[in-house]
Amino acid sequence: MGLERIAEIQKLILDFREKRNTFEAVKIDELINRLKSKNIILLDVRPAGEYKNGHIPNAINIPVEELTERFKTLPKNKEYIAYCRGPFCVFADEAVSMLTKKGYNARRLFEGFPDWKLKGLPVETVS
Repeated sequence: MGLERIAEIQKLILDFREKRNTFEAVKIDELINRLKSKNIILLDVRPAGEYKNGHIPNAINIPVEELTERFKTLPKNKEYIAYCRGPFCVFADEAVSMLTKKGYNARRLFEGFPDWKLKGLPVETVS
């Protein structure tokens, strides 16, 4: 029964993403390679408390509900990669949608911070 429910949830998420223009996602391995570029800005769009407890190094935290008011501070000549809690979290999808509507080059991380941490990759915290 649990597997059936998971399959149903996965279908709902896929359907949601298809309706949201199926934003091209970046996998963790690609992100690691791309972070070497100075043209990438990594956006953690989770709530501030989650960011403080742990985030991908050099990510900036702009919770999705604050993104609209922060557009003026974001350069348009960069590529933005937004991430949140993982493939079932829609905060990154919302952020990418908002950014692209304003003319920014934006993609989402397919996985999320928990996946990053599980892979044993570096994590930063805020005291």
